[in-house]
Amino acid sequence: MNTRLHPVTEATVRPISLFMTAGQVSDYIGATPLLESLPRAQWLPGDRGYDADWFRDALQAKGIRPCIAGRKSRTEPVRYDKRRYKSRNRIEIMFGRLKDWRRVATRYDRCPTVFLSAIALAATVLFWL
Repeated sequence: MNTRLHPVTEATVRPISLFMTAGQVSDYIGATPLLESLPRAQWLPGDRGYDADWFRDALQAKGIRPCIAGRKSRTEPVRYDKRRYKSRNRIEIMFGRLKDWRRVATRYDRCPTVFLSAIALAATVLFWL
């Protein structure tokens, strides 16, 4: 089984909402359900996988400036704040802390629903308690 986790986090990298998709689904399609749960923010750093014009437009409609690097296959480059783009490493640190839980790191749960529940439990204990 292959899945992909899409988190929405605070500036302190505490997860607010989590969404899981199949591994072959592109990032920006997996982030579509999370658009409604986005908190108020000035800017949103995201990986290159979230680079889509409609996703950028949806963020700007919510008053959020996207800080997403353009894909390498884009014909015209996209401007973004490179200094803020480097803050994406905090998300990777969050994933590393979640993987400190052996159940999450080794993926004992094969059912995606149960696996998402294990991730939610780990995130609650690690970041909220």
